[in-house]
Amino acid sequence: MTIVLDFGLIVDTYFIVAIRPIMSQVLLTLFQQSGNAKGTLRERVCNTLRNAILDGALKEGQKLPSSRVLAADLQVSRITAEAAYAQLEAEGYLQRMMGRGTYVALQMNKPMPARKTTGQLRLSQRGSMIVKTGGCRDPESPLPFAAGTPDLRAFPLKVWKQITAQQLRTQGEKLLGYGDPQGYLPLREAVARYVGQTRGVNCDAQQVIVLTSSQQALQLIATLLIDNGDNVWMEEPGYSGARNAFISAGASLIPVSVDKCGLLPERTLPVPRLTYLTPSHQYPTGVPLSLERRLALLEMAHRTRSWIIEDDYDSEFHYDGQPMPSMQGLDRHGNVPYIVTFSKALFPSLRLAYLIVPAALVAAFTKARTVYDGHCAQLTQAVTAEFILQGYFASHIRYMRQLYRSRRDWLLLQIEQNLSHFATPQPAGGGLQLAIWLPVGQEKELTRQAQKLGVITPGLAAQYQTATALRDGWLLGFSALTPGEITQAVVQLGKIRLT
Repeated sequence: MTIVLDFGLIVDTYFIVAIRPIMSQVLLTLFQQSGNAKGTLRERVCNTLRNAILDGALKEGQKLPSSRVLAADLQVSRITAEAAYAQLEAEGYLQRMMGRGTYVALQMNKPMPARKTTGQLRLSQRGSMIVKTGGCRDPESPLPFAAGTPDLRAFPLKVWKQITAQQLRTQGEKLLGYGDPQGYLPLREAVARYVGQTRGVNCDAQQVIVLTSSQQALQLIATLLIDNGDNVWMEEPGYSGARNAFISAGASLIPVSVDKCGLLPERTLPVPRLTYLTPSHQYPTGVPLSLERRLALLEMAHRTRSWIIEDDYDSEFHYDGQPMPSMQGLDRHGNVPYIVTFSKALFPSLRLAYLIVPAALVAAFTKARTVYDGHCAQLTQAVTAEFILQGYFASHIRYMRQLYRSRRDWLLLQIEQNLSHFATPQPAGGGLQLAIWLPVGQEKELTRQAQKLGVITPGLAAQYQTATALRDGWLLGFSALTPGEITQAVVQLGKIRLT
């Protein structure tokens, strides 16, 4: 089939069908407007084209329809169209090229629309709360030291392409249709086996729900498990994305302090409906939750019939000693939904994560998921499943674990050599970023100086809810940076002067 494109006409030479594009209707509408309805037909055509150019609807270099097509579109004679084109060419609006056509010769900036006074935004209370949180946005480029980004240069893209081609070849159209809202079954089966072997998670494929992100998992949890005014325990400092999700559901957030052994709740705190935890590698400090406190929190959840949300966001990257098994695996009463994202282990634009819920919640979460976005792309799920089943995922994780550990160690060395006069690293056995404590009251000023030096230093202040608990610091992402890039950025930070 051959398609011939022209401004005023799209001709399918196989079906011999002529279809007028939208621009034809636009010009006809302008031609018929009262402002252009005065004068001769030639003057009206000139005014129509002249106004379209001056308003920016027609851009410099844009090809116009032939005089024959323009005449047919505006229902005037071809002589009138030719005369209008000649007039506008003489005025400098158009340029006519022999054998090539007629083009716009002027570039006009489209005028700004008049500001309209619409009053206050008519958002719901929940909508207003979501806007106030500031949202959740990750950096698009792994600049030093944007936190939490994997090194995409080390991703086995060739293997990924091969598996993608294989899946398209073997499954074809099957992967192009609507999918199971709970997720592609082979991927759910692969996930259940993997987390059972590596994290001690106790589940089967029927408890796995494949989602687009851990943030979507948090929004689903907030929607289904929290009522307006319910108490939610949050680590202090803690992940702002979870905080935003729970705030949007109308929860009453209770900040709970974190020490070297993780979450440390006081006896006077109100009983929570839900507790959000990052027990393997607390975000952002990096400390693990001790076994004693894990067991105590699980017992409290059972006693109070509350939920514990375990966000295992980067547990694959543990560098020192053996990581603790998941809290979900210790749970005997079905109180621990478990969240993991593939964004850190594979790549962010994959847009895949999974939520493992107690069997009693599967139906409710699956139905709620259909309200959000239906399902994830089947092709990416199928490719990810094969990537896991063929052993590439485990191999990739082993390699990246070694790579990231060497980069963490290099960052620590560079900080010791260049920044020890004002920066104190928080010991952390894993992860993709490192918490750095700064002198009291200096975070804002030191961050400003770092920005002037061309270095991004995400602050820790934003991860706190209460001013009295706040500690000044940075969260430096190192995983996507080569040793040379780390050294260059730290040397720049070494030029900072304390006030």
